[in-house]
Amino acid sequence: MASSAAWIYLLIAGFFEITWAVSLKYSQGFSRIWPALLSITAMILSIIFLSKALKILPLGTAYAVWTGIGAAGTAIIGIFLFQEPKDVLRLLCIGLILTGIVGLRIFSTT
Repeated sequence: MASSAAWIYLLIAGFFEITWAVSLKYSQGFSRIWPALLSITAMILSIIFLSKALKILPLGTAYAVWTGIGAAGTAIIGIFLFQEPKDVLRLLCIGLILTGIVGLRIFSTT
């Protein structure tokens, strides 16, 4: 597997990380079946794609990017879907997470 494929797998894993977190919110504590099933499915797919990326990428880099995508993406979606706070300091912190993700990609040797 080429390095670029590993990064694509990692992006897909991050997308499913966001999906499971958002659908978990909609499941209302697993009391709504369809959002709960979506959440579980997305969790499984996230782990599968992360494991594919880990065949090439270093563990620390892949895990940091995976959780960063999940954290930043979920926070951004929370602002739009759930009217969570969007004050300047919160957005700055999300920006720092995204900067870290980009930095890890740029300076990664694989």
